[in-house]
Amino acid sequence: MRSLTFVIGTGRSGSTALSRILNAHPDVLSLNEFMASVGDAAFPEGRVSGAEFWQALFRPAPHFERMIRSGLPMPEFLYTRRPGRYTAETTGIPALSLMVLPHLTDDPDGLLDELGAAVARWPERTAAEQHRALFDLLCARFGRTAVVERSGYSTGWAPGLRAAFPHAKFVHLFRDGPDCALSMSRHPGYRTISLLREIKERAGIGSFADLTDEHVRALPADLAPLLSERFDPALVRDRAIPLRTFGTLWSELVTEGTRFLARLPAAQSGTLSYENLLDHPDEELTRLAEFIGVDPQPHWLRSAVALLDHSRRGSARRLPGTELAELTESCAPGTRVLNAAR
Repeated sequence: MRSLTFVIGTGRSGSTALSRILNAHPDVLSLNEFMASVGDAAFPEGRVSGAEFWQALFRPAPHFERMIRSGLPMPEFLYTRRPGRYTAETTGIPALSLMVLPHLTDDPDGLLDELGAAVARWPERTAAEQHRALFDLLCARFGRTAVVERSGYSTGWAPGLRAAFPHAKFVHLFRDGPDCALSMSRHPGYRTISLLREIKERAGIGSFADLTDEHVRALPADLAPLLSERFDPALVRDRAIPLRTFGTLWSELVTEGTRFLARLPAAQSGTLSYENLLDHPDEELTRLAEFIGVDPQPHWLRSAVALLDHSRRGSARRLPGTELAELTESCAPGTRVLNAAR
């Protein structure tokens, strides 16, 4: 098995740019939003055949399909920018095709066919073993030696990934709390997440698997439609959601990620601050490359600088004073956890 690293974090923290930077390294297989695409469905208990495993990778993600059909696509949806033979309206967009494969190739449909033909013939194995085989297959296909998976909003998957891949390394990527939370507040995915969290809270459930028809009927008219196959995008786009909602979410996620990392052996845990990456890209990327197990090539380091966007830094400081104070207060618990871990 080649070296395997998971970059976990809140999202909206320069993580998409980091995936592009890693993809530009000739030795790194960058699995962009792999876990966000396949989720827990690709890690069933017990043993699965190659055909069953492939269905878990191929089956469209229902929550993303609903967003696309409702006219609320996320900027991370690469396949919809250059559509191929799959659409959310007809066939559904395969899970791997939406964000993972277009990051690797200009022909995601062709690569999907190639992978499907191979994976469907694989023998019965555990899900973790099937994933290792898939990562090895992709590394061989693209001539890479190290695998790095990076998904936004990913701290919740970390314990399960640790159990499935006990020798994997983990990098916790984080960004200044108010800046990150403000970015979340403007993103359709995080606005949707905040409303779905509200639905669970109103229904008094911990998982949507426990949601009943009675729960849905009791929801307000501006929340219940979000559970439908198609909804008015204005319900997400135009709803007034307090900024502190996203500050609280940021605090929860960075606390979750920091505490997870603290339980790992030092050799398997690393951190990366978005602000440090902007200020010292050569130093931070050299450290990251060595942690992953690849050479920090000078040409790669030079090209990486062009992919970093400094314009979003300090965006929260442009908020009115009362809004900034409220947002900073909601981020304070997470900020304290990060400061204590440094």
